[in-house]
Amino acid sequence: MELDPGADAKTSQQIEAAIRAMTVTDFHPCGSCRMGDGPDAVVDGEMRVHGIGGLRVVDASVMPQIISGNLNAPTQMIAARAADFILGREQMPAFEARFSFQ
Repeated sequence: MELDPGADAKTSQQIEAAIRAMTVTDFHPCGSCRMGDGPDAVVDGEMRVHGIGGLRVVDASVMPQIISGNLNAPTQMIAARAADFILGREQMPAFEARFSFQ
């Protein structure tokens, strides 16, 4: 039994319109202001916009590639690291958190 687009969509144009209306992305967009030194890079390793003094981009857009997981935790880490850069603080030492699955 057909659920979508339904019996009312009969022509190719109607089917295409239904597909366009129902289609959404299934990932979190990132990478539009990628970090790096290459010609496509917008920001450097400290999130400073190339060629514009005093401006940083601090969000998921600085990721050079789309990641396979949720963007929440990596974006929080990007923000925490950018705060260190802005405040002139050294990076915190590595820390291994303990956890268990119960």
